[in-house]
Amino acid sequence: MITGPTWSQNLREEIGKAVLGQEEVIERLLVALLANGHVLLEGMPGLAKTLLVKSLGSALGVQCERIQFTPDLLPSDVVGTMIYSPQDAAFTPHRGPIFANLVLADEINRAPAKVQSALLEAMQERQVTLGGTTHPLPKPFFVMATQNPVEQEGTYPLPEAQTDRFLFKLLVDYPSLADETAMMSRWGQVTKSPALKAVSSGEELLQIRALVDAVHVAPAVQAYILSLVRATRTLAKPAAAGRARHVSYGASPRASLALYSSARALAWLRGQDFVAPALIQELAPDVMRHRIGLTYEAEAENITADTIIAQVVAQTPMPTSAK
Repeated sequence: MITGPTWSQNLREEIGKAVLGQEEVIERLLVALLANGHVLLEGMPGLAKTLLVKSLGSALGVQCERIQFTPDLLPSDVVGTMIYSPQDAAFTPHRGPIFANLVLADEINRAPAKVQSALLEAMQERQVTLGGTTHPLPKPFFVMATQNPVEQEGTYPLPEAQTDRFLFKLLVDYPSLADETAMMSRWGQVTKSPALKAVSSGEELLQIRALVDAVHVAPAVQAYILSLVRATRTLAKPAAAGRARHVSYGASPRASLALYSSARALAWLRGQDFVAPALIQELAPDVMRHRIGLTYEAEAENITADTIIAQVVAQTPMPTSAK
């Protein structure tokens, strides 16, 4: 029987042929695969966000489609449309690129709201409606979207209803000096390009989820998850006189479910059969940074969502036992 560390190591080694560094981001992507969640990757241009997702699809051995989001993109370019056939005078569905196992929504914030909303049913319900007929999406199905945090011209911020459907929002940082040096020596030549092979499969991934579901989560840890999430909602309540309110709205119940499922997946990846409170603390920023709204006062004081989450984690008592 395959173990979490072995499965993770095989995929990491294969992805590492194309992407150097970003170890934590890669681990979070594997967690999202096991937890059946979507991921939003945010980072500066040139940090290999697109290459990372495509390499993950190649190593996993699943069908991967890329959608380059632009201001003139139409919903039918994503989900498909009905095509009229003159021969039999009938309409037949033409499926869009959303019908894939791994969908890369590149620069998702460059498309208008109408296109972004076309993803909502697919991301949440795992189905698409064309011509009044519902078509289920293949299993497994994931959306991994990228966005640039610095360019605001010609972009459309994602609505809260859509960002809440992402399991994680991951911040991709610059590579280390050693990784960037190795990158130049390995891929500085035009003739070199990494070739990846499949070391897993979609069928294996679906089977592994049964092992993830067997990871134990103690009642005390479940209560700890709820305490963290509900503490963000407490901060959104009207502040006392003389105190600034930094949170406009707290994390939704999806945050509780995301912490629960992703913690089990991370525990399995690391060879553990139970969820420790430290895993919850580790995952909290990735799960909740896009589910917390900041007030004007917070932005004026340069207070970020990660700052709020760190405050909540520090002030919430951790359970003494996880078994």
